[in-house]
Amino acid sequence: MSTVQISASDVNKLRQQTGAGMMDCKKALIEANGNFEAAIDYLRKKGAKVAASRQDRDSNEGVVIAKTTDDGKTGVIIELNCETDFVAKNADFIAFGEGIADVAVNHVPSSLEALKQLEINGVKIADLLLDQTGKIGEKIDVSKYEIVAAEKVVAYIHGNYRLGVLVGLNHAVDNADEVGKDVAMQIAAMNPAAIDKSDLDAHTIERELEIAKEQIRAEGKPEEMVEKIAQGKLNKFYKESTLLNQEFVKDSSKNIAQFLDSVSKGLTVTVFKRVQLGA
Repeated sequence: MSTVQISASDVNKLRQQTGAGMMDCKKALIEANGNFEAAIDYLRKKGAKVAASRQDRDSNEGVVIAKTTDDGKTGVIIELNCETDFVAKNADFIAFGEGIADVAVNHVPSSLEALKQLEINGVKIADLLLDQTGKIGEKIDVSKYEIVAAEKVVAYIHGNYRLGVLVGLNHAVDNADEVGKDVAMQIAAMNPAAIDKSDLDAHTIERELEIAKEQIRAEGKPEEMVEKIAQGKLNKFYKESTLLNQEFVKDSSKNIAQFLDSVSKGLTVTVFKRVQLGA
């Protein structure tokens, strides 16, 4: 048992440094014989143990944050998860997510694991996630990380950090941020499967055709009409499920391709990413 006297000011100092609870900080200082670095290590280990014990818990709440680089040519989305809506709405938790997104957009690591190895104020994000788990008592982790690169990238966050979108345009225009936001809002609302029908994989097309054919046969249509009607249904699927062919939600007289072309001849989307919380 330690004989070192632990003062209330020492406990408060450690609490300010780590964000851990008062009793946890006092116990850590006692275990570490008053050594602050050792006490911080103790709290981290405690956080790691908490994280390990909560691996089987669902963490489908949290925040989705999208950001772009200063030159507007690269964007990132991160999804930071927790277990409860109460924690997700906490200002400190949101700020933690913003901090991770800032590191991501400043360094643009190649993968989620590489992101977790980067540091905030000298501490690896992977360790900070464990610290947060120990501090909050919920499973805290970054589950998704997406990158988009294009001549112009626009970021959009929808629904109080519940959904993030990145849109890559093939060239910058004067009102690119406004145009990109309109397209991003379209993607958020309509959740397209691809940019254009040429971007859909063969399996998806074949599946849609087979579903359409079975529906038509179930309606009792003659077999010789099945293929033609199925193609019509497939064209409807393209219109509803591919971004450039979707009806523009802000102006139903145009699809997205026509809207972009009306802004600037040849303007189009080259890439997009959509991350929805818990999806």
